[in-house]
Amino acid sequence: MNLRSLTDDERKLLEALVSAAPQMPPEWSDSLQVQTLNDGNMGSLRLVPKGDLSKDRSFGTPVSESCFTDADGVEVIATLYLDREGQLFEMNVWKTDFAPLVSIPKNIAARRTE
Repeated sequence: MNLRSLTDDERKLLEALVSAAPQMPPEWSDSLQVQTLNDGNMGSLRLVPKGDLSKDRSFGTPVSESCFTDADGVEVIATLYLDREGQLFEMNVWKTDFAPLVSIPKNIAARRTE
């Protein structure tokens, strides 16, 4: 399992999603590492706080989402999920035509999911 740091664009999108999520600690990004998920290069990431892969983690709930148009005109939905313990778990990016993500826009808006 290859862990890495966020790219600048990934960080920008994740920051927007976290800002719309309820009660995220201000130090959420401290030591955060990510793993690229096999999603056809749409941009989904497993979020690993403090690089800790030792715990058995599972999906909890979606807490925020962002919808934007990719550079090629195709709609994209990004959703932030927490695990069952309330920790960052996954940023799921779905491009509606299943093609690879071209770019993340400069201005990202996100909203809390209900």
